[in-house]
Parts: sequence; C-alpha cells; structure tokens
Amino acid sequence: MTAANVLGGVLEYCSDDPVTGWFRDGCCNSDANDRGRHVVCAVVTAEFLAFSLSVGNDLTTPRPDHHFPGLKPGDRWCLCATRWEEARIAGCAPDVVIAATHARALEATALGHLQAHASE
Repeated sequence: MTAANVLGGVLEYCSDDPVTGWFRDGCCNSDANDRGRHVVCAVVTAEFLAFSLSVGNDLTTPRPDHHFPGLKPGDRWCLCATRWEEARIAGCAPDVVIAATHARALEATALGHLQAHASE
C-alpha cells in the first residue's frame, strides 16, 4: 500500500542528504511504533532549530548512535507533527514540502496551516 500525503496523493520523497524519515528511507512514512509522528517534511531554519533546542530537542548535534547527522538551516527533515505545530503557534514553524508530508500530520495540525507554510 502506498502512503498518502496531506493532499491525498502519493507521498513524495523528502530527503536523502541528510537521509530522513522514521525508517531512514528518505520519506516521512510512519507506523504504529512512531509515537512522535515524524511525518512533516520541513525545510529547517536557524530560527526553528533554536526553538527546538529551547524546548529540549537538540537537532543540530550529530548523534551517530541514532544515525542522526545533525541539521543545519536548509536541510529537509521529517519533523514530529506536534513539534511543527508547537513551532507554528510560537511563530517559528519552518516551511513544509506539502507533497512529501504524510497524511498523519493532519492528526496534529490543519491542512491550511501546512499550506500557509508551503515551500516553493
């Protein structure tokens, strides 16, 4: 079965540099074990990375033991849907690649919010 994006189409690829996704397959796929719902394909910014660090999630420091390279502004990354929504409310949500954002993101935020932050 093919995963759907928030628009109901086929979920597109998010990133292979760095390789992202719950399954580290480059897509924002998810399953029942993904309690954080890493389903929003975002283009991270310095402002978002600082916000994430301020709420206890350091996304810039490499963690080789978790196959995590550390992020820099401009990287595409499958973010937790609830973290993206927190950042939106705080006014620092990164842009979103709509076609690469899994339909499960709609469990945490509205389609209109994602579309308002759509990347080019």
